[in-house]
Order: sequence, then C-alpha cells, then structure tokens
Amino acid sequence: MRDLNRLELAGESVRACLEQLAVAAPQVVAQLLDDSWGTRYAARIDTWRMPAATTRKEELALAYGRDGHTLLKAVYAAASSDPDLAFLARLHQAGVLRVVLLQNYLAVDDEQGREVIKRREADAEGLPPGRSRITSPYDTDARWGVKRDTFWNGCKVHVTETCDTSAGDDTGSESRGGDGEAAPPPHLIVNVETTDATVPDNQMTAPIHARLARRHLLPGEHLVDSGYPSAELLVTSQAEFGIALVTPILADTSPQARAGAGFDRAAFAIDFGARQATCPQGHASSSWNPVSQRGTDTIVITFPKGRARSRRTPRRIRPTSRSRACGRRAGMPPR
Repeated sequence: MRDLNRLELAGESVRACLEQLAVAAPQVVAQLLDDSWGTRYAARIDTWRMPAATTRKEELALAYGRDGHTLLKAVYAAASSDPDLAFLARLHQAGVLRVVLLQNYLAVDDEQGREVIKRREADAEGLPPGRSRITSPYDTDARWGVKRDTFWNGCKVHVTETCDTSAGDDTGSESRGGDGEAAPPPHLIVNVETTDATVPDNQMTAPIHARLARRHLLPGEHLVDSGYPSAELLVTSQAEFGIALVTPILADTSPQARAGAGFDRAAFAIDFGARQATCPQGHASSSWNPVSQRGTDTIVITFPKGRARSRRTPRRIRPTSRSRACGRRAGMPPR
C-alpha cells in the first residue's frame, strides 16, 4: 500500500480491477480495451508523474471516472448474461472500485438526458467522513488519520507496557542483581490493540481494560496520555475494573478558555437535578435542552438576553455563544 491522492486512487482502483478481471475473464477485458486504456493503465498510477496543469488533472480524473463506470457496467452485464461468469460480480476489486466511484464521483443526467460522470467535490456534493473513506484499493481498512501535527495513512496501534519498578513478586521471592540488591522486574508488553487511524484514543481505553481483565493482567494504576481519559472513564475505570487512571486531562479548548476572557464551562454552577445552571454573576438559566451534536450528547443551556455577561467585562468579550433569538448559550456535557 502507498499513499495516494484522490486522483491516483481513482486511477489505481480502475487498474487494480482491470488486473483482476484480466485473469478471471480476459475475454471481457478484450472487448473493452483500446489504445487509450493501455496508455492509462499499463503501469501503476503512482509510478509516473501526474500532469501539473489543473485542467489536465481534471480531464484525467474524469477519464478515470468514466472508465470505472464503463468497466463495472461490462462486469455486471457479463455476470448477468452468462451463468458461468456470475462470479465476476463478486470480484473483490470490482467491489472496491464500486465503493471508490460512489465516494468520489456522481452520475448525473445532462439537459439531453445523457449520463454524465462528474467528480464529487467536498464543498458542493460532500465527501464521506474519514472513517468510511477508502484510501487504497489494496488495503480497504486503511484510513487517513491525524493526531496534533502528525498525519498518516493506515492504522493506529495501542501498546500497553508494564512499568513497575518494585523488586520481588507476590510470592516474596526476589531476583538479585550483581551487587546483591533486588533487581526490578523487566518491562513487558502485555497488550496490543489495532484500529483504523480514525478511531479516537479514548474509545479504546475501556476495550483495553476489558482485554486485560480477561487475561488477569489488570493494573492498579494505568498511566496514559491525555488522549485516553474522560470524566466518565476516570469513574468507570475505577468502578468496573479497580483501575486508577493516572493522566493529564485535556484542557478546555473553547474560545473563552483559550482567550482567557469571558466565562468558560468551569465558571458555571450546574445543578443537574434541577436542570439549571447559574452564571458567575448569579443569573439562572432559562432553558435546559439535551441534544445530540455531531453524534455527541450535549446539554445546551440558555440564559435570558444580557444575563450571562459581567458588568466588569467589556461587551466585546462574549462569555458564551449567542443566539439572536434567545440570548447567551453554553454547551455542557451530561452528568
């Protein structure tokens, strides 16, 4: 697998399907190929230099899209017309090409009713989320991932290693070093979990603990970086597994917290039982709405107009987001 941009991915997906089809049913390929196909797909797409001109790139992208649709139509037509070729519709690379075309192209009708293949653009038609988008025709589990300033294409691995420095073991026996002092135990890798690159670290904390529990390897303390904990995990790790998470907690990244001005979440007093919040100036919220935002449960708390602003704070500093209809708003996680 190699890193491919969208243009290379489209071309290589067509070429990979052609390669498999040439082995499975060469007669179908022979009916399709002309000189232009041989020029475009004789070698791997990432082994030759792509054109620099934007217009030429767009032409090539549309050619890949048209060729892909033509190839799949021929595959499905042959599979439906000849029982001996029905297996062609189940070819792995044909399935991969179909998904790549769906994710990157649209088939639309022009004014004359003719089918036209156009490239899907992120701003206009939208692209699938990163967790679903194929990045290579040869490894359909690989995904583009990002963590702070690191970008990569592939998977993510979570390694759990012992870090105990105490000597001896549960039986009371001790290993001795050359100077007669008790030697610390070796550090051992006791668990490895692999996911696609888009899975957030904190979604793996509980599965890692569950795997360690099944193997009777639970630690008393688990040292993790700030990507793994959450308020809920700090509680459930202790309650369900008896593990104390030792970790820095991610800082509040809201505009108010980053600017050091206005009110961040920590400035509000929250009464979950009464479903009400109080701002630092003593004003109570006027509404409490549990919602789901981008798949995450959130409580949107609204204050009456002008009630969530300190008199000592300039008007240009906004403690929370503002709605023209209902005044200031603050988003809070559930209890």
